[in-house]
Amino acid sequence: MTPTPAPAAADHRRWLGLLLAVLGAIGFSGKAIIVKLAYRHGVDAITLLMWRMLLALPFFLAMAWWAGRGEPALTRRDWRDIGVLGFTGYYLASYLDFAGLAYITASLERLILYLNPTLVLLLSVVFFHHKLRARQVLAMAVSYAGVVAVFAHELSFEGRNTALGAALVFGSAISYAVYLALSGKVVQRLGSLRLAGLASTVACALCITQFALLKPLSAAAVPEPVLWLSLLNATACTVAPVLMVMMAIARIGAPLSSQVGMVGPMSTLIMGVVILGEPMNAWIVVGTVLVLGGVFLVSARKS
Repeated sequence: MTPTPAPAAADHRRWLGLLLAVLGAIGFSGKAIIVKLAYRHGVDAITLLMWRMLLALPFFLAMAWWAGRGEPALTRRDWRDIGVLGFTGYYLASYLDFAGLAYITASLERLILYLNPTLVLLLSVVFFHHKLRARQVLAMAVSYAGVVAVFAHELSFEGRNTALGAALVFGSAISYAVYLALSGKVVQRLGSLRLAGLASTVACALCITQFALLKPLSAAAVPEPVLWLSLLNATACTVAPVLMVMMAIARIGAPLSSQVGMVGPMSTLIMGVVILGEPMNAWIVVGTVLVLGGVFLVSARKS
């Protein structure tokens, strides 16, 4: 008999999934680097976020249209949920993150955002009566110890600005954790690709409206490098990672995709040192290892 090619096809599917998950994590982590580069040209968070979302809007509209072909029409309940998730997960989280990056390094920003799994767990305990296991408590302690190690080191050099920036980014992490905690049932109804496209479209509208209300139209005239950086941010660090992570989940599952995504803080750390000239020291390395260890403990399946 001719041997079946199924094992080879399965291996190919797995390796492709792993590659997509890695590239998606690196793409997401590059956002902080691009934002820090754009800030060197004197642009503010509201304007920078507006350009990012304006340039990403056509892609999100196309994503929502593609995923919604042949699907039932959206109900009033669907639109309500999309609005809430678009506000918390893509608008508020993005704005607070961009604002915080004006005060702290990209490395510290990425470590704070990687507290998301522990924040989702805490929200589940408070609102959904989830019971904590000893391993989960240990995981949170390890993760927060890592952030405190890096935060305390930066605080000794930057002072009050570091505290403000860290608070803004932590607010971003909380906002995105609310999105993750609330999105489960909506994803089941609408599908991940359709929900991501629609919720991101809502966020784009909110970011553009925020700019229109708070800034004069002349503020949209930014230096040319900011436009190119915003285009790169919208495509390589926003739309492309969303698609790659979703394709990875379809091939290797959400748990493994999440664990592979832990390359994100390390890639941000390396890019911060190489591209931005941020410091590399023992505190940052130890903090990164602790945060990654805590995320792994809280996301790994119970054996």
